[in-house]
Amino acid sequence: MLNISDLQNLCNDKNIAVTSHVRKRFVERGITINDIKNAIGTGIIIEQYENDKPFPSCLLLGLTEQNKYIHTVTSIGEGYLYFITAYYPDTDYWEEDLKTRKVPEA
Repeated sequence: MLNISDLQNLCNDKNIAVTSHVRKRFVERGITINDIKNAIGTGIIIEQYENDKPFPSCLLLGLTEQNKYIHTVTSIGEGYLYFITAYYPDTDYWEEDLKTRKVPEA
């Protein structure tokens, strides 16, 4: 199980891994690496994905450099902090606290 302090301790330029695909998505969404670093520094883990491969990951809620709420999925493996995705939470899918998924209506 990941914890926020482990993410924060690895959150520096020499320990961050970002694929070109993720960088492209960040650009499309107007998200910077510094936004993700800030989100990890200010964030809380809201979901754990222990069965993710190749490493367990987690979803956290934090703040960008512009103090906008953001979700980011990260994992830790082999001494690196992997940025998997990031997006601005949509209240169509998330409760007002941005930490709780809405239950789909039947």
